[in-house]
Amino acid sequence: MKPTLLILAAGIGSRYGGLKQLDPIGPSGETIIDYSIYDAIRAGFGKVIFIIKENIEQEFKETFIRKLQDKIEIDYVFQEIWMVPEGIQIPDNRDKPWGTGHAVMMAEGKINEPFAVINADDFYGEEAYRSIASYYQNWTPEREPDFCMVGYQLANTLSEFGAVSRGICQPDTHANLVNVVERSFITRQKQGIVFKNETGDLVPIKDETLVSMNFWGFTPSFFEYLKKGFAQFIKDNNQNLKSEFFIPTVVNELIHEKKMTVKILTGGHQWFGMTYKQDREMVVKKIRSLINQGIYPENLWA
Repeated sequence: MKPTLLILAAGIGSRYGGLKQLDPIGPSGETIIDYSIYDAIRAGFGKVIFIIKENIEQEFKETFIRKLQDKIEIDYVFQEIWMVPEGIQIPDNRDKPWGTGHAVMMAEGKINEPFAVINADDFYGEEAYRSIASYYQNWTPEREPDFCMVGYQLANTLSEFGAVSRGICQPDTHANLVNVVERSFITRQKQGIVFKNETGDLVPIKDETLVSMNFWGFTPSFFEYLKKGFAQFIKDNNQNLKSEFFIPTVVNELIHEKKMTVKILTGGHQWFGMTYKQDREMVVKKIRSLINQGIYPENLWA
């Protein structure tokens, strides 16, 4: 069983100041997405699907489709605010994207096998892809409610240039996820790492806290859960024009309802990303270091 890689690449990059998913950071013009796909191919993934916005379709084709079409099966779908399941009424003045849960919904009908979800602007490391590919290697339909995720230590996922949002995870003694909560405004201060809670207070949190970096492993049944969850989300948040439908929120509800299990996989040893424009220099240096170590070639697709 070869899993599919679903890449969330429709973000507008408001904190970054541009389309970071198309920003070249490798010596031969490679983006972070290029390195993600390269690692996925080496790990045994069979297909890549991109979630993008319609207004970047041409740029996207020129950047990825032509150079990758003979390397792995490629497809893409659009994510737009008006793309919601039939019967759902949305506010006319909504202009903020619906979030990661809505993005994954867009791939329904394109995926009939286990699949991994990643962010376009995050570098996860080859081992992370291998862990999910291995987990679903002998997958059968009887394992439909069997999900997974790659976990990372919080201290290794921060930006020096501003706050980030992370899914704070609680594992049990068998490496199963029992709770995940999306936390915002996570930053390192003099007294240590803190996050901002619902009342706006800063709460300390340990460096080694396990977090989700949106590297999930799902089966096709997840699409039905997403659609039901999104319908309820719209009912509950119809007047909140800034609310977002996050993957961790849906996963958490399914765990508590005992509708599926989420195994926390090893492999989350290396991560870096481009939340802010200032992060780019660090990413370029880290990619150069990996090339110098022989992990990647100078020209990824030569």
